[in-house]
Amino acid sequence: MLDARYVRENLAAVETAMRNRNFAWDSVYFTELDEARRAAIATEEDLQAKRNSLSKEVGALMAAGKEEEAAAAKQQVADLKDDLDAASDAHAKAEAALNELLIGVPNIPHESTPIGADENDNPEVRRWGTPRTFDFEAQAHWDLGPALGMIDFDRAVKLSGSRFVVLAGAGARLERALVNFMADTHAAAGFKEWWCPSLVNAQTMTGTGQLPKFEEDLFKTKDESLYLIPTAEVPLTNMHAGEVLEADALPLRYTAFTSCFREEAGSAGRDTRGLIRLHQFDKVEMVKFAAPEDAYDELESMTEEAEKILQLLELPYRVITLCTGDLGFSAAKTYDLEVWLPSYSDYKEISSCSCCGDFQARRANIKYRDPGNFKGSRYVYTLNGSGLAVGRTMAAIMENYQNADGTIAVPEVLVGYMGGMKVIEPEC
Repeated sequence: MLDARYVRENLAAVETAMRNRNFAWDSVYFTELDEARRAAIATEEDLQAKRNSLSKEVGALMAAGKEEEAAAAKQQVADLKDDLDAASDAHAKAEAALNELLIGVPNIPHESTPIGADENDNPEVRRWGTPRTFDFEAQAHWDLGPALGMIDFDRAVKLSGSRFVVLAGAGARLERALVNFMADTHAAAGFKEWWCPSLVNAQTMTGTGQLPKFEEDLFKTKDESLYLIPTAEVPLTNMHAGEVLEADALPLRYTAFTSCFREEAGSAGRDTRGLIRLHQFDKVEMVKFAAPEDAYDELESMTEEAEKILQLLELPYRVITLCTGDLGFSAAKTYDLEVWLPSYSDYKEISSCSCCGDFQARRANIKYRDPGNFKGSRYVYTLNGSGLAVGRTMAAIMENYQNADGTIAVPEVLVGYMGGMKVIEPEC
C-alpha cells in the first residue's frame, strides 16, 4: 500500500509510475480525498483541544469555589460532545475513503525496472544451459505422463473437473522428490523452513495484496471467512504482521512447501493441457524480510537461489526482468525465471522473484527497529520468490530428460530422492 504522504508530496512521480504500469490513476480524486481527510482531522483536533481546555477550566473553577461558572463550563463541554462525535465520524469516513482508494493502487516500480507496455517488452538478463536437440520426435509431458502411468488426467476430471491432475507411481514419487529436494536445498542455504496453513483469513490475504483486487482468482469457504492460499508467500509474509522486528535479526529468510490454489479467472484457453496452469499445484516458496538498504541485494541472491535449483537439475533456462507494464500488483522489481519446454519450443515461467519494498509491510504493519541508526520503527522491505513451482519443474524434467523409447531419465541430483531409480519406465 502506498503512503498517502508520499503520494501527496510526489504526485507527478506517482502519475508517471501509474501511467507506466497501465493503471488508471486520478490525482484530482486522490487530492480531494486527502484534503477531506486532513480537514476532518484538523476539525476533530480543534474540538478536542477546546474540550480539554474547558475541562481544565472546570477543575480550576471548582477549586476556586465558583460553582455556577464551573457548571456553565461543564455544559459547554457537554455541548461539544455531539460536535466532536460528528467530527470523529467524518474523520473515520474520510480515512476509510482514502484507504479504499489506496488499497487498490499497485506498487511504484523501482527505478531499475524497465519501462514497457507488456510482456513483449521484458528484457532478457541472461541464459543458462543449451536446449537439447533431439534425434527423435520428442513428446510433450501430457503425452509422456499417461503413457508411463505417471499422470492420469481422466481420473482428475472425474474427481474434480478440468485443470486438476492425479499423479501415480513414479509421478507421485517425483513430485515428492522435487518438494524435498527444493526444501532441503533452500534450508541448507540458510532459509528457515515453515509448515503453514492452506486456509487464511481475509486480513492475511489483504496484507500481501491478494485482496481486494484479486478476489476473483481465489478459492474461498462458503461464508468467505477463509481463503485457500494461492502461494506460501501469503502466510509466510504475514507471519510477522503487526510485529516490530530487530534490525540485527535481518534479513530473515524463510521457505515453505505448500499446495497452492487459484481460480485462474480470465485464463480461459491458456495452457489448458498438462501441468502448466492448474487450479491446485505444489510450490516451494522463499520469503525474505530485509532492511531497505539491503533489499535489492537480497533480491539478486534470492534469484540466484532459485536458479541454483534449475542448475542442479541441469534444466536450460533464462532470466528476464519484468517491465512496468507486466509487473505484479505488489512488486517494485521482479525477475522471472523461464525454463525451456520442448513442447512449446520456448521458455515458460517457472519462478518469479520480487522485491515489494515496504508495500506489503504497510498493509500488514510489519516494522523493524534499529536504535543505533534511527528513533522509533520503520517499515521493513519484503521479498518473495518461487523456488520452484513443482508441477512445471516436473514437466520440464519429463520433456528435457525423455528418451527415444518413451522412458525418462531421472536427474542425477534426484536419484537418491527417488529411492535409487535412474529411469522412469512404464508401469507393468
